[in-house]
Amino acid sequence: QVQLVESGGGLVQAGGSLRLSCVVSGSIRRIDAMGWYRQAPGKQRELVADISSGGSTNYADSVNGRFTIPRDNAKNTVYLQMNSLKPEDTAVYYCTAVVTNTQGVTRRYWGQGTQVTASS
Repeated sequence: QVQLVESGGGLVQAGGSLRLSCVVSGSIRRIDAMGWYRQAPGKQRELVADISSGGSTNYADSVNGRFTIPRDNAKNTVYLQMNSLKPEDTAVYYCTAVVTNTQGVTRRYWGQGTQVTASS
């Protein structure tokens, strides 16, 4: 059993900052890529940022330069530091990770989602 638990969402004024955290726990052998997606009302889920096990990062054009995705492998944790938030960043943010469990099975797991609202 593998679980992803997110925290850190909330309401912030436009221009402000938030930091999301996601902890992976359970029967873990290895964690490969980790990342964040978001889904706004009436829109499809989209990639925000991801990071490989080696630290290579990838950002959506809409957040590049404003968001960063640090990762702490010792704590099985990935973060999303969001600066200069805009109303269009408002969405439910989902953590994801590609995990190999102790049985040797590799699959993508998802967190439950956390709401981020940037008010104008």
